[in-house]
Order: sequence, then structure tokens, then C-alpha cells
Amino acid sequence: MSKPPLPEPAVAMLRKPNPAVITTLRADGQPVSAATWYLWDDGRIMVNMDEGRRRLSHVRNDPRVALTVLDENGWYTHVSIIGHVAELREDDDLTDIDRLSQHYTGQAYPRRERGRVSAWIEIDRWHGWGGLKDNNQVG
Repeated sequence: MSKPPLPEPAVAMLRKPNPAVITTLRADGQPVSAATWYLWDDGRIMVNMDEGRRRLSHVRNDPRVALTVLDENGWYTHVSIIGHVAELREDDDLTDIDRLSQHYTGQAYPRRERGRVSAWIEIDRWHGWGGLKDNNQVG
């Protein structure tokens, strides 16, 4: 795996509303994955969770995460990120979930009755495949 910074082609892909899967760790160390929206945010990745989501308790207990982003035009091309949640912040006015929803759907987030929490993931290592394969990687 490579260390940041990511090359511009990988960043360009991460700026798009591509499908993504995040993996968190339960208290017993078992990995748990779920589809998620994400947003490239100045070298970090922002995700947002309902206040009742189990993965929120996972990252509060253990900030290590993995995120795989699949290029919407061809899933063979993908970027996998190993990182950690460096910041958690209440999304009191739903600004962050609205940013994500606008990015993916072009509209504000429709469900406004529950609290949300934003997490910023700092990238420790990354791996690109397909059109984003790092030439130093085997395989």
C-alpha cells in the first residue's frame, strides 16, 4: 500500500459521487462493512452517520476504518483507503448530510427528524487498482 498524498487521478475519482463501502471494527475486533456516501474534503474523507448507527459506536471505540470507493464507470477501478477517524462532530443543522445528499442526489437530505454525526477520515495508506493501480504494487 502507498502512503499519501494520493495522485491527482485518484483524487479526481474520489471527488465524484461513486459507490463506496466503509468497514469499522466492533469492540471484539470483528470487521463490519456497510455501503456509505462519502465526500472528498481537502485531503480527508467525510462520512456522516445517523446518531443511532452502530458504526458510530464502533468508531468511537476504535477509530480505525477502511473505505473502498468503486469507480461508477467500471468497478474494476477502485481505491481502497486505510485510515482513522480523526474528528467526530455533531451535524446539528444537517449541513454535512445535506452536502453529501446534494453530491449524490442533487437534493437536500429528506429525513430531518434524527440527529447526525460527521466523521473525518485521515488517510494512512491507500491502494489503487485497475486504472488507478500504483506501478509499485504487485499483481
